[in-house]
Amino acid sequence: MKTEFKIDIAGQVLEDLKTRLAETRWPDEIEESGWNYGTNLAYTKELCQYWQNNFEWRKQEDYLNSFTHYQSEIDNFRLHYIYEKGKGSHNIPLLLTHGYPDSFVRFLKIIPLLTQADENGFAFDVVIPSIPGYGFSEKPSKKGMDPAKIATLFARLMTEELGYQQFTAHGGDWGSTITEQLITHFPKQITAIHLTDVPYKHIFNIPTDELSEEEKKYMEEGKKWQMQEGAYAMIQGTKPQTLAYGINDSPAGLAAWIIEKFRTWSDCDGAIESRFSKDELLTNITIYWVTETANSAFRIYYESFHMQDSGNTKKPQTPVGLTTFPKDIVPTPKQFAERIFNLKYFSNMPEGGHFAAMETPELLASEIRKFFIIESNNT
Repeated sequence: MKTEFKIDIAGQVLEDLKTRLAETRWPDEIEESGWNYGTNLAYTKELCQYWQNNFEWRKQEDYLNSFTHYQSEIDNFRLHYIYEKGKGSHNIPLLLTHGYPDSFVRFLKIIPLLTQADENGFAFDVVIPSIPGYGFSEKPSKKGMDPAKIATLFARLMTEELGYQQFTAHGGDWGSTITEQLITHFPKQITAIHLTDVPYKHIFNIPTDELSEEEKKYMEEGKKWQMQEGAYAMIQGTKPQTLAYGINDSPAGLAAWIIEKFRTWSDCDGAIESRFSKDELLTNITIYWVTETANSAFRIYYESFHMQDSGNTKKPQTPVGLTTFPKDIVPTPKQFAERIFNLKYFSNMPEGGHFAAMETPELLASEIRKFFIIESNNT
């Protein structure tokens, strides 16, 4: 049974945050190194000083609470989610799944773009859960909360708790992996899915002698990225608990760990605030801090690395749409996506990166709407 939920962070938690920010012991930095060695010291100080002195959490809390939040017990696990009904005469149930290092706030800008009705009355009933271990969902206390298990919880949320016999789904980053697990394990419940990337594991699973030159280049770029930028994933996938002691104790450390990804993976040409305001960045980071979920969020990497293969090698037949953004980590070529999915729609956007719902919400919402309405008309 779903119960309404309101975000209300205790005042002492916010005061403790300000105290810790004021007492940060800053590291040194190589002169004129910019971001080459990692998160830049000058910008991190600037952001944390704003966080301490100017950021208004209560204002952001009010904004977050302007959406309708619920919590539900699914399989003895507490899930948090936003649930906003569409305003049309033909509403399509749509599950939106975020990734790392973001949260449910990834999708806030596209909620009104999807719930409004078009000229034909099409709109979406939007459901945005927090992945287990993220935000206001429960932290897993036992091993095994991998993408397949998460997909099971989300499928039960949509069908048993919210009463939809069938639904659609969209995701990026871990959201694409979880969404793939939905169509693997619940093909009758999912009518179609839309992604912004193909789950990264597939780069390592396809023999290169079967690939076109474009696909080979894509796989080479993916492996190159893994070596140059993927160290965070290896740490979180192998020794997340070790990392957590520092990140859970230091808000400056948490901010540095997260903003480096937002800057590197977005279409900002190195100017992070050309795509994200300080308030946007800090709202996401503060959710991690006040819920103490940095460690539990890391563990999806560990659980995924140790996840047992389902043994199902058949290509899912669920219709799939893929929209790629030029500054995403490694944009997926159409031919590669066709090997993995029953690809019915493919589009390259002129701008945007990994956090498309935050960076270019109008573009992404238009793509989601276009694909699912096409598929709705085909069924």
